[in-house]
Amino acid sequence: MQKKLQFSLWYFVFALLAVFTLHDLWVQVRSVEPVPYSEFQRMVKAGEVSEIAITENAIQGTLKKPLEDGRQKFVTTRVDPSLAKDLSQYDVKFTGVVENTLLRDILGWVLPAVIFVGIWIFAMRKFAGKQGMGGGFMNLGKSKAKVYVEADTGVSFGDVAGVDEAKDELKEVVGFLKDPKSYGRLGGRVPKGVLLVGPPGTGKTLLAKAVAGEAGVPFFSISGSEFVEMFVGVGAARVRDLFEQARAKAPAIIFIDELDAMGRARGAFGGMGGHDEKEQTLNQLLVELDGFDSSSGLVLLAATNRPEVLDPALLRAGRFDRQVLVDRPDKKGRIAILQVHMKKITLTPGIDADQVAALTPGFSGADLANLCNEAALVATRRDGVDVTLRDFTVAIERIVAGLEKKNRVLNEHERTVVAYHEMGHALVAMGLPGTDPVHKISIIPRGVGALGYTIQRPTEDRFLMTRAELENKMAVLLGGRAAEQLVFGEVSTGAADDLQKVTSIARSIVMRFGMHEELGNVAYDSDKTNFLGQAAPQAAERSYSEETAREIDCAVRQIVAKAFERSCAILAERRAILEDTARDLLARETLDEADLKAIHDRVTAEA
Repeated sequence: MQKKLQFSLWYFVFALLAVFTLHDLWVQVRSVEPVPYSEFQRMVKAGEVSEIAITENAIQGTLKKPLEDGRQKFVTTRVDPSLAKDLSQYDVKFTGVVENTLLRDILGWVLPAVIFVGIWIFAMRKFAGKQGMGGGFMNLGKSKAKVYVEADTGVSFGDVAGVDEAKDELKEVVGFLKDPKSYGRLGGRVPKGVLLVGPPGTGKTLLAKAVAGEAGVPFFSISGSEFVEMFVGVGAARVRDLFEQARAKAPAIIFIDELDAMGRARGAFGGMGGHDEKEQTLNQLLVELDGFDSSSGLVLLAATNRPEVLDPALLRAGRFDRQVLVDRPDKKGRIAILQVHMKKITLTPGIDADQVAALTPGFSGADLANLCNEAALVATRRDGVDVTLRDFTVAIERIVAGLEKKNRVLNEHERTVVAYHEMGHALVAMGLPGTDPVHKISIIPRGVGALGYTIQRPTEDRFLMTRAELENKMAVLLGGRAAEQLVFGEVSTGAADDLQKVTSIARSIVMRFGMHEELGNVAYDSDKTNFLGQAAPQAAERSYSEETAREIDCAVRQIVAKAFERSCAILAERRAILEDTARDLLARETLDEADLKAIHDRVTAEA
């Protein structure tokens, strides 16, 4: 109230000064008579002027007697004396005019300053935009969250398939936002925060938008990296601003994608430099999570594929109360996802999502969407009128094995080695029980370094494996190297990737699964892989002795050697089949499912 009073007083003072100034100007204009310079000279000669005041461009004076209108003061503009003397001889009326240089002064002084300031503001805005400051330094602390309403998201639970358990968990959030009184009648409260965790491409962001679309409330969407700036304190200010905006529009949903960008554990990886800005941003988020009441209708959703790096304070009860796993879909889920995406392309009659789902174990929702698009493009390239199952098969090979390198020409010996290598994989797989059936073999180079490939198709989704099944898998992987050793008496570099996979399986048998008799049921290594499929940084120290480490190395070598011997024995028994099928593969370059079924029948008959 006092501030308003002070402002009103200042306004009155300024108004009073303006009135006085205008009045003075008005009086001066009314009391001073402008006269031509020739008239001034006449009045001087006639003795009518009592006194004058001379400036650089003008002469002001006072008359002895007032004029008819009562004015006694006059003003005139000076003229060059020599010119005035010449003109006065001819009885010419003349007056001086002062040149108006206002526009020239503006162009000469003001305009360059305006241009300079404009360039400076433009450069600062461009710099601020590149630094993620929202287009200007004045917007540093403002949240850059995109705000959607129900119609804007355009996504509902009907558009999300293959993650039924996650949808059921989030339906409670939708129900609370629609009817908070009914859900809180027994004293329960909706979770403050729901963390969606899972591998990339499984639909975490899509689920969050579906929640907003179903609830019909404002949806604030922002990435975790947009909080982090080069200036300390900006991220924390943006967190505050985001929650203030959401509270003003409650009930609402705040969705933070890639939470690990701002929620990384404090003090982790300290050797990589300072993290003051990230830590302040995280601290502010923790404060905001504690500061709002869930009954107000504000729900925080977040998504990450790296939950192992998040700060424990984020995951405690009362902040992110619920963690929802959005995993890769099983076969039933893949069928549901494919049915959603197959509606967008023209399919040949009779094609079934079940057939395609059987070919895509381990695919995420994003992979399946990409698969449908690739299959449509394959059909378009061959000028087809619709998409067939063969188009889906070609698209799967393109995604899994890479693009065909038809211009990569191998010499005859290399092609022969690759043919025996790939047939070695296939024949070992056919000769072992419980292995996945071989779907296709090709010696056409694909991708970055694959000179050939053998595709196996699982008959069902598997979640547990015994040691015998793991050893069979190792034997199949070593089948290519065993074929080279058997036929050529030496091995090539073509099995480098197979050896890495085999070594990894053998080390897991010994160190993680406790499946080695001599080392016992002890886990010497924990599962440190994350959803990205990369190993997390391990501690420098280990929990076992040098003697145990040597036993582990010996056990791994023993398991790999045993698997290699099995592969060699299987191929030695089927040497004739190996020779015939390798020659056939060299001639045709690709063997499909029908050809492999005939080979399998021959292997079974000779067993």
